Amino acid sequence: MNFKMYHQATLFYVLSTAIPWLLWFIAGYISHIESSNNLWHLSASIIAFIGLLAPVGIALFFAKGNQALLSDIKRRFFNFQGVKSTYIILTFVLMPLSILLAQGISLLFGYSIEQFQLAKSFSFTSGVFPVWFMLFIAPLLEELAWHSYGTDCLRARFNLFKTSILFALFWGVWHVPLAGIKNYYHSNLVEDGWLYSLNFLVSLLPFVIIMNWIYYKANRNIILPIIFHIAAGYFNEVFATHPMSKVFQTCLLFAFAIYIIYNDKNFFFNHKTI
Repeated sequence: MNFKMYHQATLFYVLSTAIPWLLWFIAGYISHIESSNNLWHLSASIIAFIGLLAPVGIALFFAKGNQALLSDIKRRFFNFQGVKSTYIILTFVLMPLSILLAQGISLLFGYSIEQFQLAKSFSFTSGVFPVWFMLFIAPLLEELAWHSYGTDCLRARFNLFKTSILFALFWGVWHVPLAGIKNYYHSNLVEDGWLYSLNFLVSLLPFVIIMNWIYYKANRNIILPIIFHIAAGYFNEVFATHPMSKVFQTCLLFAFAIYIIYNDKNFFFNHKTI
């Protein structure tokens, strides 16, 4: 695949950081204003949502007027031809299996078997938007940006391993202002303790490596990363999972990421391998 059309990596990542950060810091400030007026809460939610939309808009802006780039993006939504069933199956089952196995491991350390029950409520709120809605729309919008333009513009310069490392670092930084929005997932992590906040950031590395591996093995199909990301968020909320089990899940994902890198070194470290 010729990645020359994906050449604006610096501008994409600067804009995709600066715009959401600005909006999310504003939303965070507003979310902490004590008021009986629901307009404040509505404003914070809408501003935060616009920040989430920003990277998609930037990707579309780059594609606008570039017919080759636009055609390449459109083609990759439904290019399931030649995609091995292995990668489709992994897309659907890896994240739910990993959290269930992690919960099983946690039992050995004295954590409750009640984790396997369905959660009675979500672990966070998302302003005026229903949590179930955000668990689907947030991964969808993110991956429409990251795997329509963001990942490939890094891949144009680096091998897959470096691409994944750099993106995981960016993604961790990208999420930081969300910790300031009252009752959002990331702010609740901060309240739960430094270990769980750190685990979220660390978990991005194996998560990105595995997701990008599936993405390129599936001929850069955009739908699979979207499903993979949705499955990660949904199945980490559907059970009454203890936060420590998510730490164990990160360890499992690291083990799998190391396994696929070791068994497919050329795919990860050869710059020309697609």
